[in-house]
Amino acid sequence: MRATTDIRAAAVAGLFYPADAVVLARDVQTLLAAAAQPKSPAGTPKALIVPHAGYVYSGPVAASAYVRLRPLRDIIQRVVLLGPVHRVAVRGLALPGVQAFETPLGQVPIDREAVNSLHIRPMRQVTTSAAAHVPEHSLEVQLPFLQQVLGDFQIVPLAVGDTTPEAVAEVIEALWGGPETLIVVSSDLSHYLPYQAAQHADNQTCAAIARLQILDSHEQACGATPVNGLLIAARHHHLRPQLLDLRNSGDTAGDRERVVGYAAFAFTAESGHAH
Repeated sequence: MRATTDIRAAAVAGLFYPADAVVLARDVQTLLAAAAQPKSPAGTPKALIVPHAGYVYSGPVAASAYVRLRPLRDIIQRVVLLGPVHRVAVRGLALPGVQAFETPLGQVPIDREAVNSLHIRPMRQVTTSAAAHVPEHSLEVQLPFLQQVLGDFQIVPLAVGDTTPEAVAEVIEALWGGPETLIVVSSDLSHYLPYQAAQHADNQTCAAIARLQILDSHEQACGATPVNGLLIAARHHHLRPQLLDLRNSGDTAGDRERVVGYAAFAFTAESGHAH
């Protein structure tokens, strides 16, 4: 891979997902093929909540959301990605200051027009921090799925640090767009609880999300801030969340002593309301 400040290189290829392009494409397609098809059509997803662990752990859950995008392959042209920072602290929502993100499947360009619009407004909570993005996996692990289910698309990658749900909601509103724009919030649920305790906690968290009820803490979801920002925007736009899958690492590939919870939601417009 060529080193350049214009390209954000993959940080977790070979760790969270395969580094070999052929193997990665095959694995993602296998996950999508195994994902449950929607039992009933619930409209076109405007937003998703998806997990961000290694594919062996959370890939099946993420696939349950991404498989719903297949009919939108040639409609979605911009994906607004929001995920929590894990390695480098940042204030506000940080853009990466690059031209593209790279995965083994190729480069995904940044939507410069959308980025410029955030700088013009101006939004004090939107900053630029290459350092926050360089090691961050929460956004990167979504890209191979998007590269497999969508055609040509651009991204607006926002690493969410110390900020408020209201600030996140304001940025989401600014980027809302129409059917060409998809919002993706990357978040896992509870961390390192015993299996049954995690099931109980995650069920409560998912019930709150289904009611568009703001989450109380990052103990419920590591991406609670971007999730809450999406919930505020979803209320405003009359979107309805649908739980697609809920599991934890004890169900997929880990032991049951200390597990991490994963859920996938699709947000669609209520009947009678446009996006």
